[in-house]
Amino acid sequence: MASSQAKPIERLPMPSRNPLPLSAGQEQQVRDLYYKRVRTICADEIRDFASCALNRTISATWACRPQRLGMNSCMVSHATQEEQDKAREEWFATRDERKRIREEKERKRKEQEKFHNEWWGLDQKDKGEKER
Repeated sequence: MASSQAKPIERLPMPSRNPLPLSAGQEQQVRDLYYKRVRTICADEIRDFASCALNRTISATWACRPQRLGMNSCMVSHATQEEQDKAREEWFATRDERKRIREEKERKRKEQEKFHNEWWGLDQKDKGEKER
């Protein structure tokens, strides 16, 4: 007989909380957000290294080693799957805003094109040529 207590089914952890596939361009936008988030978190370490490396060439390799190691360790410790998931969530959250901005730019472009055509009389010329 089967035991009266059912064992819970073990499931593999999901690699990402947002499994929706994205195009290559969309994935690049998510990566850009991800890198921006990590750079923002490690801004102090990056600034320290940059100020040390300023006006140095090859000597920055050994003169700024502690700052470089600090910057790298910060970035590696914050470059996690969790941060990638947060960047992906942020990308999905701002999707409607990006769509609105894109539509607004398209509307302005059409208005400017219409004004340009009216200004130069391109509409009348095109109509005249089409009638011939």
